[in-house]
Amino acid sequence: MPIDNDVYNRVGDTWWDEDNPLNMLHGSLTSGRFAYFRDVLGDHVGGDYAGMRALDIGSGGGFLAEEFAKIGFRVVGVDPSAISLDTARTHAAAGELDIDYRLGVGEQLPVRDAEFGVVYCCDVLEHVSDPDAVMGEVARALEPGGLFLFDTINRTWTSRLVAIKIMQEWRWTRLFDTPIHDWSMCIRPEELVEVMGRHGLRAGNIVGLGPRSKNPLRVFDMARAARGRLPWGEVSRRLDFGRMRFTGISYMGYAVKE
Repeated sequence: MPIDNDVYNRVGDTWWDEDNPLNMLHGSLTSGRFAYFRDVLGDHVGGDYAGMRALDIGSGGGFLAEEFAKIGFRVVGVDPSAISLDTARTHAAAGELDIDYRLGVGEQLPVRDAEFGVVYCCDVLEHVSDPDAVMGEVARALEPGGLFLFDTINRTWTSRLVAIKIMQEWRWTRLFDTPIHDWSMCIRPEELVEVMGRHGLRAGNIVGLGPRSKNPLRVFDMARAARGRLPWGEVSRRLDFGRMRFTGISYMGYAVKE
């Protein structure tokens, strides 16, 4: 069954609503990812980001774009969903954040060559049919020595259980009544490293990204959310997503343009 990417148009006007299943990507995931990205930025760029340009591929409702803008980056967000972009623009304006959102896809980015010091791509690579083309565009958009930050779902039996069975197929716990991931499109770390290398992107470290809560009752929280009895944003916070050693569900990392 093909991925239903139109879901981002159907519910894209409420990305920031805690009852929207897409808010699972905010909750603790935004802070968990961004904490790791801040560490990488500190090691490779330093602590002053004023005026630096960052490109957000698959910006969605603007969760990460706003975090980068708040620390001084001039952010361009690209997404194929016009409705999600409108939501992101409205939310950024309410927070007095100047973010340039553009309609486009990762395989053909509406940006100039070597325009950005930082490019990041989160929860996107598992949705694209041609990761090689996306990596080519990442390399084109980055200036020499620029930093690429990413996270994506691994292709393991553990990720199949968590991301497909629990979050997508089991009616008691699934986020949507439609497929949003295809396990065969998920990318193993070594595969991504190889693709990046073909485009002059030298991989750095790769770490796990996943729920750090050890409480098995979190599954019941998902069941409550699926029935409208608990906000999805609260489920995300209780799961406590963030950096971990285990890469079998999802992973994040960085690469440098040579």
